[in-house]
Amino acid sequence: MSIRNVLMVVSLVLSVLIGLVVHTNSTSNTATASTSTKEKGSGKLLIGFSMDTLKEARWQVDRDSFVKRAKELGADVEVQSANSNDTQQMKDVNTLLTSGVQVLVIAAHDGKAMAKAVGLANKAGVPVIAYDRLIYDSNLDMYMSFDNEKVGELQAQYLVDHLPGGKGSIVCIYGSPADNNAKLFKKGQDKVLAPLIKRGDIKIVRADWAEDWKPENAKRIADAAITSGKFDAVLASNDGTAGGAIQALTEAKLSNVLVTGQDSELAACQRIARGAQSMSIYKPIKTLAAVAAECAVKMATGKPIVAKDVTNNGKIDVPSILENVDIVTKDNIPQTIVKTGFHSYDEVYGDLPANQRPPKP
Repeated sequence: MSIRNVLMVVSLVLSVLIGLVVHTNSTSNTATASTSTKEKGSGKLLIGFSMDTLKEARWQVDRDSFVKRAKELGADVEVQSANSNDTQQMKDVNTLLTSGVQVLVIAAHDGKAMAKAVGLANKAGVPVIAYDRLIYDSNLDMYMSFDNEKVGELQAQYLVDHLPGGKGSIVCIYGSPADNNAKLFKKGQDKVLAPLIKRGDIKIVRADWAEDWKPENAKRIADAAITSGKFDAVLASNDGTAGGAIQALTEAKLSNVLVTGQDSELAACQRIARGAQSMSIYKPIKTLAAVAAECAVKMATGKPIVAKDVTNNGKIDVPSILENVDIVTKDNIPQTIVKTGFHSYDEVYGDLPANQRPPKP
């Protein structure tokens, strides 16, 4: 049995006994990668970060926070962005492995397609962290994300709590069908809505997936729903799709429609502050990115990592770190967003008249 397999067995035993998963990469993996880096002449740890996209502001925060923390720990980071293209992401992974990275971090565009990328890293002796999105059917070393099913539950429950009498018609705009997180959000949403739909309290008037999370795809779904008839709420799975839906509602001069979101992007927080969007989900992205950088450095240097969760990816139980999330509304933006430094007070409220702004926290 290989060192890698022994470590996984130890991890699973520990998870059963004490609720923790302890993982460390093999000494041989570290030695191989270190040699590659020294040949490049840097003498530093080199971490590869393959990202699906950098088009959305949220992913720029992930990148910047990850790179900042890695550099504080003495590591260099090579970042590649695939522009939501699976073929390009495979090329990026090959580039990173060829450059001699000691750890590979992947924010996958398609969690199934990237199983091949994990296989390439396994052959090269480079440990892999799946960042934010799970990679299926592969020998992952770690998965780091949020409680994404809980995100969906919070979104759906918010709508139910704010519909008159907990009843109404809803348009569901799911995320990218290639993104495992989108499916987890839907699973959480369905957990809340299914019994209410069965009882007749909630009616889904239209439901569809927004390819690649694009706002324009969400707008098309919302436009079609508007053409079909009236509805009370839009269950949008992230802030980008919420923005597309709100554009459609604005063009149709429809108001008083509840709209959910997720990621607490600046534009979404501004919409919430002026009442155009009902809520978002605050995910401590900077914290997740920083912890991911710390884990990557530990993997590269052979230090143990403690994870409280495991996630089955269809092949193995992957040691996982899942951060908690919070609801963001107009009432609590100062506490959840401004006070934590996620966005500044002036960024969120700068366009509002002074008499419409809450006190600074």
